[in-house]
Parts: sequence; structure tokens; C-alpha cells
Amino acid sequence: METRKREKYNVLIVGSGGREHALAMSVSKSRKLRKLYCVPGNAGISEIAECADIKAMEFDRIVEYAKEKEIDLTIVGPDDPLVGGLVDELEKAGLKAFGPKKNAAILEGSKAFSKELMKKYGIPTAEHETFDDAADALKYLDSAKMPIVLKADGLALGKGVLICNTLDEARNGIKEIMLDKKFGTAGNRVVIEEFLTGREVSVLTFCDGKTIRVMSSAQDHKRALDGDQGLNTGGMGTFSPSPFYTKEIDEFCREKIYLPTVKAMAEEGRPFKGVIFFGLMLTKDGPKVLEYNARFGDPEAQVVLPRMKNDILEVMEACVEGKLDEISLEFEDNAAVCVVLASKGYPQKYDRGFPIRGLEAFQGKRSYYVFHAGTRKTSKGIVTNGGRVLGVTAKGSDLKKARANAYKAAAWIDFDNKYCRSDIGKAIDEA
Repeated sequence: METRKREKYNVLIVGSGGREHALAMSVSKSRKLRKLYCVPGNAGISEIAECADIKAMEFDRIVEYAKEKEIDLTIVGPDDPLVGGLVDELEKAGLKAFGPKKNAAILEGSKAFSKELMKKYGIPTAEHETFDDAADALKYLDSAKMPIVLKADGLALGKGVLICNTLDEARNGIKEIMLDKKFGTAGNRVVIEEFLTGREVSVLTFCDGKTIRVMSSAQDHKRALDGDQGLNTGGMGTFSPSPFYTKEIDEFCREKIYLPTVKAMAEEGRPFKGVIFFGLMLTKDGPKVLEYNARFGDPEAQVVLPRMKNDILEVMEACVEGKLDEISLEFEDNAAVCVVLASKGYPQKYDRGFPIRGLEAFQGKRSYYVFHAGTRKTSKGIVTNGGRVLGVTAKGSDLKKARANAYKAAAWIDFDNKYCRSDIGKAIDEA
């Protein structure tokens, strides 16, 4: 691929959430950066990048914009454009992109594909069956052990997973996913798998198709309400590192899960370049893969990236060029906690357009960050424009201090209908 060689890069980030704001913050610190652009971006990103009103799935417009701005590297944040093949389109136009091609992003795009891959290559995961027909799925449930997990095969904004405690719940779940199409075409196929118990851990990794480098661990809180109650969301908060992810577990995962996954994808003719997110369950029988994502997690990126010492553009360049073996990742010896400030009613019905007060409190404060997710700039200032509005991240010398700092900082911000969980990171008290 013909690309310009420069000392400094023009960089384009695709996306509009807290993950993309965390990426923008990291990229803005790179010594290799010339100018930062983002499409479509949000109110927070626009303070450090030039933004344009181009949606993440408008591939032709993104390619044209990247050419116009002489972009040296495009970083694709969200799952939809990755699974849809944006990286392929950029590369066809002779442009460098960070993220997996379409044939590799299927690792997240199809749960049936990823489960079959794990079965074929002996990667530890839950027992499962895949169904295209609702009648067959319902018949299988009659002899299945409860509780059980139902997963829509395709992308469903992180909400296509149902944990069913009874047979009636499971039957209703199949109806919702496959017949009522609650998650659209993502539910044309369904994966039914055994319910695993243990601690959940998220591990982000950089890959260049053959080499893998592991970032610091994290733990997400998916449920909307305290005590892990309520509906699944895109994430209500995170902490990093996980005290439950020990050195022994890390060694096991590198040998039995991480490297075998990269090798399996290469073996299948789908070399993976970008970020593989491993969602793990630490069961009594050892770590098992719950899910793969083909990109940075959100809000995991908001606690992992602020702790990374490396120049992120150097790491991404190594991934794109197949030279990741020359990179060693380094992380600060501390901790970070992110508390998501949401609109009351999320993930269902909520109002937008409320002015956000207190953002200026973060200016000039080291170790405190406010990442925009659902925000918009108006003549009245910055207003709420989504379910997850802001991610408030704070660092501390340990997890307990980071948690106290994050909740202190969350109180600096106010807007009508503000809601956040009060127990993000509470599990660290049990560690």
C-alpha cells in the first residue's frame, strides 16, 4: 500500500462515544501527532480535534474526508463500521487504518462464528449450541439446564444477551430474539450456552496478525442499577486493574486463550490486526471466554488508556505494519475507576437537551478525566444528548483511592435527570 512517510501524522478517529474521547485524549499526547480529526465526534472531542458531521457508517464520505485531510492513519472505534468493512474500504483507497478488516471483525460480528472457532481450536469457553430456527431452539430448551444464556448472533449494542433463570424466561427470550426481532437481524440466529459463574474480567489486547500484547485488566458493570440489578446497558462504569486477575491467571490466559485466538484467526485466513477484547469468566474450572469484541471496550478504554505509558500511535503503527513484536507495553503502577453519568431512564426511555454544569472543574486537574459520550454543543452550552452522557474517570494509588476520587469528581457535575450507580468498584472491597 502506497502511503506518505511523515515524521508526524494526521490522524482521524471514527466514532462519537466515551471510548473515542479516551482514544482522542491518548492520541493528542503522542509525539507523532500533527493534527487530530474525528467523525462525527462529540462536544468533548471537539475541544481537542477538528470534527465533521459524518456518521460512522457513511464509508464513502469517510474515505473522501480522509483523502481531503491527508490522513495518515484512521482509527476506527465502534463495532458497526468494523464489522461492516470500513477498514477494507480505507485500505482499498490506499489509506492506512487501525482496526480489523471485515473478515476478522466477524470475531465480534457473529457469536456463532466465535463459538465455533473456540470449539475447533480448543479455546476454553461455555458449552453451547447454535440455532437458525426458533422451533428447534425451543425444543432444545426442554432438556437444557437452567439458568441458561441466550445470545443474539449479531451486533446488538452490547444488549443482545439474555440470562434466563427459568424455562419460561428462556422460551420468552427465544420469542423476543428470533420471532419478535427485538434486536433486529442480529437475532436471525441464536447461541444458547451454559451459564457460567465466577468473576468477570475484561482484558484488552493489541494484535498485528501474529503477535499479541496484553493491556492492563479491567472490570465492567453492565447492569443499569445498583447491586447488578436492572437491564443490561453498554456499561455503567469500570475499574482497572482487576484484583482478581492474578499473575497465574494471566499466564494461563496468554498460553491457552490469547495467543491461540490470534493463531486460530490467522489459520482461518482472517489475520486480526487491531484490538481484541477478551471478556472472561474466572470459573472454578479456570478462565473461560464469555465473548470477544473486535475493538476497545467502552467504558473499559476510559480506565485502561489513561494508565498506559506508551505512545499510542507508535503501538498502533506497529500493529498495522506487523511489527508489534518490537513493542513492550507499559502501564502506571496505580489504579483507575470510571463512573458513568447517565440520563435517568437509560437504557430505555430518557429525555435529552439538559445543560451540563461543572465541566470546568476538571480543567488543570491531573489524574481526573471527563469523557463525553452523549453530549452536544448548543448556543446554551453543552447539553445531554444520549443515555450514557459522561464517563468520569479518576486515578489513585490503589483501587479504593481511585474509587473515592471518581465519586468525588462525579459530584462536580450536574444536569437534570442525572443518574449513576453508587457501587461501581464495590467488588474491590472483597478482594
